[in-house]
Amino acid sequence: MAKVKYNKAVIKISGEEFGTGIDTDSVNFIAQEIKDAVACGARLGLVVGGGNVVRGSELAKLGTTRAQADDAGMVATVINALVLQNALERIGVKAATQSVLEIRGLVEPYNRRSCSKYLDEGRVVILAGGTGNPYLTTDSAAAIKALELGADVLLKATKVEGVCSTDPLVDPGAKLFHRLTYNQVLDGKFKRLFDPTAVTLCRDNRLPIIIFKLKTRHNIRKVIEGEPIGTFIAEDGDKR
Repeated sequence: MAKVKYNKAVIKISGEEFGTGIDTDSVNFIAQEIKDAVACGARLGLVVGGGNVVRGSELAKLGTTRAQADDAGMVATVINALVLQNALERIGVKAATQSVLEIRGLVEPYNRRSCSKYLDEGRVVILAGGTGNPYLTTDSAAAIKALELGADVLLKATKVEGVCSTDPLVDPGAKLFHRLTYNQVLDGKFKRLFDPTAVTLCRDNRLPIIIFKLKTRHNIRKVIEGEPIGTFIAEDGDKR
């Protein structure tokens, strides 16, 4: 078993990584990557988004209020969590879903102590329901959970290699920034890539963030082991 750099991590996985709607291949890929990382001994909490199921911008066109749209989005995260839990269990990974939204008979209510116990036992815990409050993103939910659970790092799995000078999906010459400070993300053009509230929480509590590409084989394991992929966000001088 390889020695890991980050023993406990919370990973934010956006809903779009599940595909359009829910794509079986995408879900199975994520599950295999999680299994690969767990095999190294890492303890993982997963905060999932729900944008593949419900998008607030689309609901707004129907006249839905922001609060109602966010409520629907939080329910959508529970759907993704249950699908991912099933995919993990089918390949032999012990997993549990906890949600701040209480849905009796489907998921356990989130409880910091029992969640920590599951992680210590080697289970992957999928954390659904966002923060349980409208107007806050799943980025913020991930930062809060990482801090509550005493994670060593907050990981954000995305479509791209990390934070770049321009959109790499449009500009093939985009430059990858291997390292940024919290304030550079908050003060510059990069703040659109990560909810400023989440970055501020991490800055104030000295929790490092790594943004990396999800759908490259073994990337989660590589990040956990400390390989310098993606963009590392921390205080100036903090070691990766």
